[in-house]
Amino acid sequence: MTNTKLFLLIGTSLSLIPGLTFAQCVATQDCATLGYTETSCSGGKGVKCPFGNKWACFKSDTDVCKDNGFLYTCSGGGYAGGKGPACGNQYLECICQDGYNWKNGLCKQITDGPAGNVYYCNSRVVGVKTSNMQFYVALKNFSSERYNVDFSLCSTLSGIKPRIEELYTIYNYKNTLNSLMSTYGGSKLSGTYESATGYSASDTIFFYTLDMARGEQDTISWPAGYSSPPIYTRLIIE
Repeated sequence: MTNTKLFLLIGTSLSLIPGLTFAQCVATQDCATLGYTETSCSGGKGVKCPFGNKWACFKSDTDVCKDNGFLYTCSGGGYAGGKGPACGNQYLECICQDGYNWKNGLCKQITDGPAGNVYYCNSRVVGVKTSNMQFYVALKNFSSERYNVDFSLCSTLSGIKPRIEELYTIYNYKNTLNSLMSTYGGSKLSGTYESATGYSASDTIFFYTLDMARGEQDTISWPAGYSSPPIYTRLIIE
């Protein structure tokens, strides 16, 4: 009796398998269902559907690179090259030239704010600095009466008078700054410059000055010290 029951159970289980297999695997001759959807493949790189004229194409190297995020050629105005490894001569990100910033997949020209050794406002350079400096120096001298007004090149940006220690910094990097001034249309640092550092005594306000030719510090009183020799103001952007 036991053997008979076992035989019946095995026979019943086996009888279900063909029906189960039939439900999962259905033969088809439809090319689209099988993944053959293209009318042709570039360079013949693909497999033709055995039941029709459709093709399943292999992806090109370019497509594989794009699928993995290598989208940018990093060439043209404002581009300095690609960042990181390349795939099919394309990169994940680009390096931009000075004055340009990487944003939304493009090297876009900076129109406002710092960009390396120059400071932009409304797409114009209004200040320069060396890599060792923490502030930018205005391109031109300004009369002391106007030190709080705009740079004339930009209607929205104002500078401040440098402190005496900042004038010494300017003096130390004078040669490099003067080279940048010439490059961007500014006037070279020359003469004596007034600082924002000062003190008062006997109801008179005094300010420290620095001679850019010799690096010598002096003191002037306000406003009597602006006649001879001339005292200049060179604004900075911090």
